[in-house]
Amino acid sequence: MYKIGMIGDWDSVVGFMALGFSVFEVSDADQARTVLHDLVKSEEYAVIYIVEDLAARMEDELAKYKGLPLPAITTMPGIRGSTGYGMTHIRTAVERAVGADILFKE
Repeated sequence: MYKIGMIGDWDSVVGFMALGFSVFEVSDADQARTVLHDLVKSEEYAVIYIVEDLAARMEDELAKYKGLPLPAITTMPGIRGSTGYGMTHIRTAVERAVGADILFKE
């Protein structure tokens, strides 16, 4: 059975342990890159969430895994709230798939 992973600072990810997620505490984007690489390489994870502020600092690494069927790598707001990074990428993906921006404007 596949696992779900969560990468981020402790305050942002600790609550996801109660949901059965595998939680990986990191303090910077370099650590997050290493953890992400290890999780993808393990082939044990179907979904990997990364806290938005870290994801924004490691777009180059995320691009490497974009075409893979698994794992699905997505962002989640951290303890300080949303930075808008995740919604921007969702909007872009939907626009590319549908051909128009159908999501509501903020």
